[in-house]
Amino acid sequence: MAAIPERLVAVHSESRTYTGIWSWLATVDHKRIGIMYILAGLFFMAFGGAEALIIRLQLWAPNSHVVSAETFNQLFTMHGVTMIFLVAMPILIGFINAIVPLQIGARDVAFPRMNALSLWLFVLGGLFLYSSFLFGSMPDAGWFNNAPLSELAFSKGLGVDFYDIGLQISGFGTLMTGINFLVTILNMRAPGMRLLRMPLFTWSALITMLLILFAFPPITVNLILQMFDRLFGANFFVVGNGGSALLWQNLFWIFGHPEVYIVILPAFGIISEIIPVFAKKVLFGYESMAMALSVIAFLSFMVWTHHMFADGLGPVVNSLFAITSMLIAVPTGIKIFNWLATLWGGKIHFTSAMLYALSFIPLFVIGGVSGIMLAMAPADLQYNDSYFVVAHFHYVLFGGTLMGALAALYYWFPKMWGRMLNEKLGKWNFWLVFIGFNVTFFPMHISGLLGMPRRISTYAPGNGWTIWNQISTIGAFILLAGMLILLYNLIQTFLHPADAPADPWDGRALEWSLTSPAPEYNFAQTPLVRGRDAYWLEKREGDGKLQPAEPAGPIHMPSPSLAPLGIALTIVLAGYGAVLHSTIIGGLFLLLTFVQIGRALLAEDHGFHVTPHVGGEAQ
Repeated sequence: MAAIPERLVAVHSESRTYTGIWSWLATVDHKRIGIMYILAGLFFMAFGGAEALIIRLQLWAPNSHVVSAETFNQLFTMHGVTMIFLVAMPILIGFINAIVPLQIGARDVAFPRMNALSLWLFVLGGLFLYSSFLFGSMPDAGWFNNAPLSELAFSKGLGVDFYDIGLQISGFGTLMTGINFLVTILNMRAPGMRLLRMPLFTWSALITMLLILFAFPPITVNLILQMFDRLFGANFFVVGNGGSALLWQNLFWIFGHPEVYIVILPAFGIISEIIPVFAKKVLFGYESMAMALSVIAFLSFMVWTHHMFADGLGPVVNSLFAITSMLIAVPTGIKIFNWLATLWGGKIHFTSAMLYALSFIPLFVIGGVSGIMLAMAPADLQYNDSYFVVAHFHYVLFGGTLMGALAALYYWFPKMWGRMLNEKLGKWNFWLVFIGFNVTFFPMHISGLLGMPRRISTYAPGNGWTIWNQISTIGAFILLAGMLILLYNLIQTFLHPADAPADPWDGRALEWSLTSPAPEYNFAQTPLVRGRDAYWLEKREGDGKLQPAEPAGPIHMPSPSLAPLGIALTIVLAGYGAVLHSTIIGGLFLLLTFVQIGRALLAEDHGFHVTPHVGGEAQ
């Protein structure tokens, strides 16, 4: 069978074209959407990081007055909300957008315009949340927004209203992403790409989307119920009027613990992609890794009450959830041992991506071990709401999720942007981030065991906490230095011409068969997948070119459109109407939203075609 033509020249027809910034605003190309997710996540990270630095400065010394207690409450609330909902999730969804369709041999996602709408709902929902600052009241009830603290009697400003509506807006986008990628992965794989031939990053994306589909409805219900409490005088969580505070906690943590795995499973997939490439070995135990991801997803819905051990639910409930919480360590441990077995005897190349991937293993293990400690109900009564818990979830979410995301950035940056990040700067970036992270968060284990509660804005001298807080604050500034080097590396790289080869790492999956960056249509001809690690297989057993599963011919592509941005914008404006108790503004923009959706559904769009021409440079 003939090899896939080496190059295509795009010929657009039947489509309105956009140029400049408009081409980005109107794009439905999954790769561009992935890039914008990542850039938006880095943008919000700057805000979340600034909030963290102010928190650390406030806690540098006893009886500090850098900010007021009220401002401190807003800072730690927005830091948590930002890092979980506006940084970790979108950055990982960005990599899923950019890479997964390439790994399965697809030309696009199943629903390109819905994919664009998901992006704009996240971006504008995040900006809507931060615009609460302009109204003089940011959310201040913690990232989990526990009722009744978040009810009107205790949080009278508009901050919690912005939380309720802003997370609904961005959450609807995330739900649509879950549906979109489930359909894409299950229905749009290239011929021969069976489930047990998919790269593990694609496996992790598939499991993550299932988690999103089942985890996000409970928090959406929670947010809607509280919106009715605060805006319309309902009493779902008003205890004095028959409401239930435990209802909020149960619905939130039914979402909240699977959410931990929503932001860690893609990182597992990333590490599983990078380690075999730079160890020059086949991944050890592929089937057991895929099964472990599935078991983790199943068990993640059976552990939520370990967040509520101090709520007095009784010994039977606490014992049951303690057992399931410890049981989830088994499939997690399988992955750790499989990564170590893959490294054993390998010819390891210590690139920046590999350093981040290797650091992921011990850091996540530390977070997992402290998690097992917290899973024991009697012990959790001592650790509960202390800085030990803060240390635990930062080792999981920063040491796991963010280290995985930074590994992915260095690994897939050439494929996404067509440029190579500076490896020397990358190693400086890694060591400062790695050292700064551990100096910041490891002392929190000690301050927590010494009795320091979380979420306090200041503390009295003489309790032994000062030195550990000062070490953590120094570590935060080392961490800042590392992130500034990353920013400098990104800026320097973008100032230079494109220089990335198609396959700089001798990669194993299909994305490395394409030019860097990949063309708009991805594959000239849909590839025929003959085995696991499809591109590596062709390089070792063939001529390095993918075999086509279809004849060459015009490629149909969806048209760019500003409709997703317009729909997201009117939804956000309707949200402002709700927060400001303006029925006219809210109703008008809600009506306009439905009009735009109807118009988009009824409009005929024939897309455009790309006509292939063989020749020239390697794709």
